[in-house]
Formats: sequence, structure tokens, C-alpha cells
Amino acid sequence: MEFAHVTVLLHEAVDALAIQPTGTYADATLGGGGHSGLIASQLAPGGHLYSFDQDQVAIDYNQDNLKAPLAAGTLTLVKANFRQLKAELAARGVTGLDGIVYDLGVSSPQFDDAKRGFSYQHEAPLDMRMNQAQALSAKEVVNEWSYADLVRILYRYGEESFAKSIARAIERHRQQAPIETTTELAEIIKEGIPAKARRHGGHPAKKSFQAIRIAVNDELGALESSLEQALDLLNVHGRIAVITFQSLEDRLVKTMFKERTSLPELPPGLPVIPAASQPAYRLVNKKPILPSAAELAANHRAHSAKLRIIERVKK
Repeated sequence: MEFAHVTVLLHEAVDALAIQPTGTYADATLGGGGHSGLIASQLAPGGHLYSFDQDQVAIDYNQDNLKAPLAAGTLTLVKANFRQLKAELAARGVTGLDGIVYDLGVSSPQFDDAKRGFSYQHEAPLDMRMNQAQALSAKEVVNEWSYADLVRILYRYGEESFAKSIARAIERHRQQAPIETTTELAEIIKEGIPAKARRHGGHPAKKSFQAIRIAVNDELGALESSLEQALDLLNVHGRIAVITFQSLEDRLVKTMFKERTSLPELPPGLPVIPAASQPAYRLVNKKPILPSAAELAANHRAHSAKLRIIERVKK
């Protein structure tokens, strides 16, 4: 099976982990196996990588794509959402990590496979499930969620200024007949946006499709839960590298990293900050790492990518 996916910030993210050949690592977002393949290539006997994906398509593809490290016993594929990080690792006897990488968002094959329903540019049933085994799909969100809930997710997850009029348009159409396909939904969203506003800012359905996808997969909730677990799992000198592709994810990662690397509130006038009060983590890069000009030219999906890195400095 073809699984065309160009991994963004591949070397930057893996270099950021400062791989130790006998260390224990996790790839929270296996996808096409780009980061996993490069990490596994740097491991020696005694080192191990656990690669997570909730999408069976990614697991099946990488059984062949990463067969060398699988055969060598340095790689384990884990079919699970990364919010199960701690539990899945504990079940395999792992209680600490030397590094973990997150490559967030939807993988190229998920977008490009029209029947998955992620894209407003392809006719497909409304789906958007990253885990095809879960019950909730975009069809249920669009047809059954209340007007208030639609407004909430469109505004909160899509940062859509016209959330109310789009939700009204959805409500109006679904009263006549269920909304079944991606292109049908895209036209309804377009109807909910004033003509003047549609003339700029990209495809009118882009923000709403992002919002519905995030709601279907609880992406931000899963990310927050998983990052908390990953931070706790880090060994001293262990690092987390996170690649985000939209502002909501990046803001969440930035905030969580800032919380872990900031000094606690201390009484005024202390001449020296006690060692026990020093943060247990440090930011490796104060500003996010962005793709190079060459990568941007070669891969248009790299344009919104940002890489943030944090390191544990003490227990």
C-alpha cells in the first residue's frame, strides 16, 4: 500500500531529542514512520522505541516500512491514542523515557484518502475519525449536536468569526434532510459566510472543517493529557519535541511548557532562589524552530509548522 507522506522538520525534531543509542524513546504520532525510522536508525541493542498510532492504516503500513527495527527488536508499534501513553508503556514495563516526539495534526494519507472525509476538496461521507473504530464521527456532530455546541466548537477550535451564522445554516439544512457529504457541508458553510468575507483568507470551509475534526477526535484534550503524561515520564536530560501545525495546538504546547519551566511564586526579597524551587524543566529553544526555506519550497504542508522542545533537568 502506498503511504505518501513527507515528514516535516524530520531532522530538526530527531536531533532535538539528542538520541542516546541505548535510551528509551516514544514516537507519539507514528503516521508514515518518518520520525520513527530516523530514531530507530540511531538505536543500538538495549535501546528501544515505542511508536503510537490510533490509525490501523498507519500500523499496517509500518509493519513493512519499519520491518528492520521491528526484526531487530528495537521497535514496538502500539495501536493506541497517545492519551494512553503512560498506561500502554506501563503495560510493557516502561516507567521512564529519554525522549518523545509529537508530530501533530492529520497525516497526509488521511487527508489524501478521500473516503476518510477530512478534506473539503473531495466528495466523501462525513467521517473525520482518526481512529476508525470510534463511534463519534463528523456526521453525528454536524447533524445531532445543538446549535450552541456547534457555535462553541466553530469559534473555539476553528477561530471562526462567523460561527453563529454557519451554525444557523447547518441547523437550517439538517432540518430538511441529513447532511451526508463533505462537499455538501462545505457549500452550507460557504452559505453561512458573507460574500465579502469569502473573497479572502483561503477556502471558506477551512476553519470549520478544522473545528469539526478537532471535536470529533478530541485532539486538544488528548494532547493536553498526553503531554502531561510525557512530562512526568521524562528521565533527567530527557526531552520532548513537539511539532504543531495550527495556533490552538501551538498555544497549548507553549503554555504547558511555560508552566513547567517557570519559577514558582516566592516571597519577595529572597537573595538566592533555593535549589529546591528551581524548575525541573528548561526550554531548549525560547522561540519555535521553523522549517527552512528549502523545506518550505519542497513541501507546502510545512508552512505552518513550529517545533518546540523542552528538557527535564532534575527530578
